[in-house]
Amino acid sequence: MQYNRKANGELELLPNKNVDTGMGFERLCMALQGKKSNYDTDVFTGMIAKIEELSGHKYGTTSEEDIAMRVIADHIRAISFSIADGQLPSNVKAGYVIRRILRRAVRYGYTFLGFNEPFLCRLVGQLVDDMGEFYPEIVKQQTLIERVIKEEEMAFLRTLDRGIRLMDNIMAKSAETKVISGEDAFVLYDTFGFPIDLSELIASEKGYTIDLEGFQVELQKQKDRARNATAIESGDWVEFAHCDSIEFLGYDCTDLEGVQLTRHRTVKAKNKTMYQLVFERTPFYAEMGGQVGDTGYILSESGEKISIINTIKENNLTIHVAERIPADCTESFSLHVDSERRLQIENNHTATHLLHQALREILGTHVEQKGSYVCDQYFRFDFSHFEKLTEEQIDLVEKRVNALIRANYPLDENRNATMEEAQEMGAMALFGEKYGDKVRVVKFGGSCELCGGTHAAATGQIGFFKITSESAIAAGVRRIEATTGVHAEMIVDSMETSLRIAKAFFNNAPDLAAAIKKMVDENEAYRKQMEEIIKEKTVTLKNSLKEIAKEVNGVNLVTIDYSVDPAMLKNAAFMLQKEAQNLAIAAAFEAAGKPQLLLMYSDDLVKAGHNAGADVREAAKCIMGGGGGQPGLATAGGKNTDGLKDALAKLIESATR
Repeated sequence: MQYNRKANGELELLPNKNVDTGMGFERLCMALQGKKSNYDTDVFTGMIAKIEELSGHKYGTTSEEDIAMRVIADHIRAISFSIADGQLPSNVKAGYVIRRILRRAVRYGYTFLGFNEPFLCRLVGQLVDDMGEFYPEIVKQQTLIERVIKEEEMAFLRTLDRGIRLMDNIMAKSAETKVISGEDAFVLYDTFGFPIDLSELIASEKGYTIDLEGFQVELQKQKDRARNATAIESGDWVEFAHCDSIEFLGYDCTDLEGVQLTRHRTVKAKNKTMYQLVFERTPFYAEMGGQVGDTGYILSESGEKISIINTIKENNLTIHVAERIPADCTESFSLHVDSERRLQIENNHTATHLLHQALREILGTHVEQKGSYVCDQYFRFDFSHFEKLTEEQIDLVEKRVNALIRANYPLDENRNATMEEAQEMGAMALFGEKYGDKVRVVKFGGSCELCGGTHAAATGQIGFFKITSESAIAAGVRRIEATTGVHAEMIVDSMETSLRIAKAFFNNAPDLAAAIKKMVDENEAYRKQMEEIIKEKTVTLKNSLKEIAKEVNGVNLVTIDYSVDPAMLKNAAFMLQKEAQNLAIAAAFEAAGKPQLLLMYSDDLVKAGHNAGADVREAAKCIMGGGGGQPGLATAGGKNTDGLKDALAKLIESATR
């Protein structure tokens, strides 16, 4: 590699040229062991032997089975290490890549090796045996990895089962042509996660083909939509001063004077134009480690003020995303972080460390951080744990964190510790995070972690901590959302206001819970009494309807054109349908300002050919409505009360014809 291609296509020489030999670990083993394939080396032979054992198939028998075993042996490594790294399967970004890799391995096992039950999760133990000595993280997190993989496998096997049923429906629809449209195949692929090659296999077994050109057209449309949604056009950097490294001073200050702009560029994404600025020094924290980037403004010597709407990290550059480029980029600038917002972010970030400590104390040392997001208003914290937290546990965690806050532990940091020094201090590191030769250790009392984020000067600065939710986000991974300071106070204030309003409904009863329980019990008793009364009234209505029946054309007919409770009438009609002989009820009335129809035929009339569902639908046209039901009992509603008379006439005509 010797060139850097610029946005306009121009090539410029790299200051340091290099050659990529492609000599990775597996290829090196292949050369040293005299093998012709990576999969024949002892890096993979243990895993392939385990797959042979579980599947009952012998490696080297057929090319299809060999490919399936190699795919599985390779993919189980990527999946397991990614989960140990904190990247869980999902439908977005990196999580989607992991899910697709896992499903590809399951599909190969399902199609070529006959696996109809979760099997990848049973290979994790072999991976631990093969690589656990050198990667202790997978030993430590073996249970979590197995649970996550098993849940994903079970979900995808259900998808396969559902997809096969959908394939049956699609093939039935395409029975004449024996060709499955590309659109149908794409819906299976995109909506239900059904692999196109598996669709092809099932189709071919039944004598069908798939319009692959049509499928590719639909796939390209989706890719174009995704590309347009995420497309970023970056201009070339315009440099004003060469700077090998950018000094971050945000741990100690939020304002900085006399700073030079070193470069800027224009970036377009989602039809929006943004401007990126890089300074030689900055107090702005760039988004990383789960903490959002700082906002604020810059001020030039001539007084031009430009808002900084975000700060990000790219290629080791702290990039300030601005609303525009300064008029004079050669001036000196002062940089000002939104200190109030930064303070709230710092409080929330420190609270994640205290929460981590509290969870490990209360739930056990198996708890490990699996991800976080920290902004000024709230934070979320993902951690390994195998069951939902009880209300008592949540209460204990809240109380413990607030106790740590009140202890007012000061920030104790070492910004230039070696990894060995950090480990001696007991600092917790996240597996998968990239740490340099020097690391920053952040301590608050008993909490000690490697962290590059900004933090409160002391835990007392946080003020108050409140958990807002606790939920599952994956197998063996829970998520707590919480907030601190003024935002936590707002939540408590809202709860107290709701409590005061609730108390007012109960005449400020001293024991609100007892008052609510009493009301619920009384309401349940009243409900049962009302049900009994309604049953009695329904029986009374049923008997009265039998008494007012008149014979018309040989049918005992009950007509109702007055207001009545629709539900009670329907229940009474249902009773009469089973009890009476040669009886019909035709009702057209107004209820709650809307026209209602009911038609009932006794069982013997239904056997004679009467159909209440069809007859009531025809009559419903008079009230500009619709309805239906069973041959013996049907109802309808509408909009035109003026049509009730005509509707009743149609019902009577149908019942007595």
